[in-house]
Amino acid sequence: MTLTTLLLYIGLAALGLTALTHVVLKSTRNLAMSLLQNFVGALFLFSGYVKAIDPLGTAYKMEQYFAEFSSTAAGAGADWLAPLFPWLASFSEGFSVFMIVLEIVLGMMLVLGSRPRLTAGLLFVMVAFFTILTGFTYLTGYVPSGVNFFAFADWADWTDTNMKVTDCGCFGDFLKLEPRVSFFKDVALLVPSLLFLLAPSRLHQIFSPAVRGGLVAVTAAGALLFSLSNFVWDLPGQDFRPFKIGTDVAAVKQAEQDAAVGVTVLGYEMTNKATGEVVEMSTEDFMKVYKDYPKEEWDIENFKSEPAIAATKISEFEVSDAEGYDIVPDLLADPGYTFIIVAYKLKGEPGDWNAEYVADWKEDIQPVVEQAEAAGHRVIAMTKYADDAVLESFQEAVGADYPFYRGDDILLKTIIRSNPGVVLMKEGVIVNKWHHDQLPAFDLIADRDILAASRK
Repeated sequence: MTLTTLLLYIGLAALGLTALTHVVLKSTRNLAMSLLQNFVGALFLFSGYVKAIDPLGTAYKMEQYFAEFSSTAAGAGADWLAPLFPWLASFSEGFSVFMIVLEIVLGMMLVLGSRPRLTAGLLFVMVAFFTILTGFTYLTGYVPSGVNFFAFADWADWTDTNMKVTDCGCFGDFLKLEPRVSFFKDVALLVPSLLFLLAPSRLHQIFSPAVRGGLVAVTAAGALLFSLSNFVWDLPGQDFRPFKIGTDVAAVKQAEQDAAVGVTVLGYEMTNKATGEVVEMSTEDFMKVYKDYPKEEWDIENFKSEPAIAATKISEFEVSDAEGYDIVPDLLADPGYTFIIVAYKLKGEPGDWNAEYVADWKEDIQPVVEQAEAAGHRVIAMTKYADDAVLESFQEAVGADYPFYRGDDILLKTIIRSNPGVVLMKEGVIVNKWHHDQLPAFDLIADRDILAASRK
């Protein structure tokens, strides 16, 4: 789905709500304002809902922002401010749930017309905040590597690879927007938020104050419970990420690699280092005159065709052993069942591992994987890059005799929204995934997955 299609659906919903408000409930004070009110309300409700499906995704995005703010502050001479952001990052999950619930509640308050002045004020603050955030993200595209954001004189031409945060997460993983699009979207939302702020008396109000308050309270409680259910004790009910259940990872990875190989160079862009002159030409023309553009005088970049299949995190699926050998090709070709324990971060450190975290492994996971090994199935663990001594210490703490492999933590977060979580894979296909709190006994897994699949 594209942003245009989504906004069209939101617009149709807003028209329906406005017709109900105007014709049936006869509560409109200004028809155009009511339509705008319902449009923004419906947009916030949907945006909040798709993020509530996966609050950890928003939390991880916040961690990226905090890391970028920290490095930017340190590079701008505000060293005293830089340590604040890693501290704030430790509360990312709480911030995520708060922002998601607030967004959903604001959407409901707009549709109902509850507390117009308060709603308008909160809406403006939220939209202004996200406009600054997405604006910062977009503008980092002008900041070359090694240059601080506030060194404006050193900014260069906009390049997407300059951005450390490449997606604002406005619609979670349901719809990824380029930072430029996200920024312009938020700028556009400033218009209705300003109108609501300046003329709250023109906003419609449906039902009585008591009913509106009750509906807002129920919405807040429901949004909070739904958000927590999708990461505290279970996985998201809907999975918009590449590694969803049923995905043939091996086939997708091969298809994406083939598509990448099929990309062709369409032409070249040359920028004169002294004058800033820019010259573009096709590959055929460039090959005839390339000697006229020596690298000592010109920066040369090529531009390529788009791949037939857009790359996802599956293309980056690499997990290595202590010697650096990537075990993924063997894993994807393995005809048997593999239980993969994924933990993007081992909580604690050697000699002082987090007791609750260790208990999650020993009580929820170890009994299951030990029986899986006894039944002849392969068991492995994947975690972020760490020294051998660290991994050996943790293996000893939880009683694990299976190998631990190392991978990128962002990749591991994409595979499963649980730390730790368990993925069941066979011949490169993801058969099932479980939050550690929801991991069934091995006998149940065998009945539902392994034996059932073997009978097909």
